[in-house]
Amino acid sequence: MKPAVDINNEKNRNSDLNSKKKGRDGNSPKVRSGFTVCMKLIGLVKPLTGFMVGAVTMGLAGHLCASFITIFAGYALLSYLGCNSLNVAVIFTCMVLFALVRAGLRYAEQGCNHFIAFKLLAFIRDKVFGVLRQLAPAKLEGRDKGDLIAVLTADIELLEVFYAHTISPICIAVIVSVVMACFMGSYAPALGLYAALAYAVIGIGIPVAAARGARKSGESFRAEFGALNGFVLDSLRGVRESLQYNGGAHRLAQINQRTDALAGQERRLKEAGGTAQAVTGAIIQLLDAGMLALAGSLFMAGVIGFDGALVSVVALMSSFGPVIALANLGTGLQSTFAAGNRVLDILDEQPAVREVTDGRDIVFRGADARRVTFGYSDSEILKEVSLHIPEHGIVGITGRSGSGKSTLLKLLMRFWDTDLGRVEISGENIKGINTASLRAAESFVEQDTVLFHDSIEENVKIANRNATHEQVVAACRKASIHDFIMTLPQGYNTPVGELGDTLSGGERQRLGVARAFLHDAPFILLDEPTSNLDSLNEAVILRSLAEARASKTVVLVSHRASTMRIADTTYSVENGRMS
Repeated sequence: MKPAVDINNEKNRNSDLNSKKKGRDGNSPKVRSGFTVCMKLIGLVKPLTGFMVGAVTMGLAGHLCASFITIFAGYALLSYLGCNSLNVAVIFTCMVLFALVRAGLRYAEQGCNHFIAFKLLAFIRDKVFGVLRQLAPAKLEGRDKGDLIAVLTADIELLEVFYAHTISPICIAVIVSVVMACFMGSYAPALGLYAALAYAVIGIGIPVAAARGARKSGESFRAEFGALNGFVLDSLRGVRESLQYNGGAHRLAQINQRTDALAGQERRLKEAGGTAQAVTGAIIQLLDAGMLALAGSLFMAGVIGFDGALVSVVALMSSFGPVIALANLGTGLQSTFAAGNRVLDILDEQPAVREVTDGRDIVFRGADARRVTFGYSDSEILKEVSLHIPEHGIVGITGRSGSGKSTLLKLLMRFWDTDLGRVEISGENIKGINTASLRAAESFVEQDTVLFHDSIEENVKIANRNATHEQVVAACRKASIHDFIMTLPQGYNTPVGELGDTLSGGERQRLGVARAFLHDAPFILLDEPTSNLDSLNEAVILRSLAEARASKTVVLVSHRASTMRIADTTYSVENGRMS
């Protein structure tokens, strides 16, 4: 027998316990700056760097073509006035070519950007689902499922704006601004410096100022959107209760109130965006006027010729497109960054229990809990609980609701890790057993059986995807559900509806027990498996469990005295202690 944990240092025990409890309160969103969110989201682009470089290159060439169409128009005017020797026919030919090339480059740029965006959305969804699998079930217990659905759908979808319309436009705006500032600076350094300042005001100053005012609104909008999703999902699930107690009108009023509040948040974001666009347009007009004044003064001073003055003014006026795109992102990106922050919260979440792949495989030979202490948040549920579960035995656990019976089963499944003490399976610390081996050795039936929107047979076969129809039928017979299934028009092919809502609580519970029999694990954990059953169906299931004791070990949690009669040993849990 392995020794229990050292309990001599009570101060260290309490410190360790408190730190672990705090670790289970980690669902509050992290506060990240927009820059941090941006950098983390950009980091996900690494597998598609080549496509991003292509999008930036084509976007850069396209914007330069667009700018030089107008600049060449200026050159044509100068040729007409006799201020340069360029051939007008050549100039107009170049303008036509630039227009055609611009169209093709714009199409290719958008194609690359959206290819990157949709590939990354699929990648992010796959990554999020992978993280959720690691977080489940511990970190997902009690989490708002509607809000989680909003993250998996709407929030991830909103990142398309970032990947398709943000990363490459920023790169393009920076490079185009440098090229055009250098082009204007070739006539006079002052013109280049003024152009660089103008680009910075529009592309940096305005979006930063707009973002500061809209950030909280964006975060609030995404949070309220997720909360509304959760509220609507609860309303749909509880529609019968609302009708039964005549609460439909009140529930509808609450939905309308939340919807109006969300619409108000969105309206404020739209108003902020509209204001930013209006301010951007006004400032651009002022900057154009400033360039005209500067070029005129330099011409009057003899620093540049008329051609330099005209071309510089035209070049500035025609090249604000890329930085205007950045200015418009100032408010629009706040919702995107808020959505990205919520997605990153999931990706950065650390699982309460990590999957073991480099540990030991086991053959089940009994289980033990040794001075186990465990609590959720600030509430201690179990305190120094010990029990022995011999192989081929049936152990019963009783106690009042909330005493920790179900929690003890979850610790035996390693859905949670103990705060103090240890759980052993076959003499091995459960934390060192390979997760796949542990799951193969255990079957767990909870009080509420979750069924998927599929047929009865497919729902039972979740426990063993390779099971034959005959094996499914045998498991259902042991669970006293076969006769009921055969009364249905489609038998085992009957759909159970969403969350199994076409079946009664007792029927769902018996399908859960059928899963446990089909899984055929040597260690069966049953949490109130007969709470929704009549005495006849309970007797059939208990007889099946008793007959299986030659090859199975059973832990049975129940309030029913009739259920406890098959137990060899019965423990009582009261106030977190075992007796």
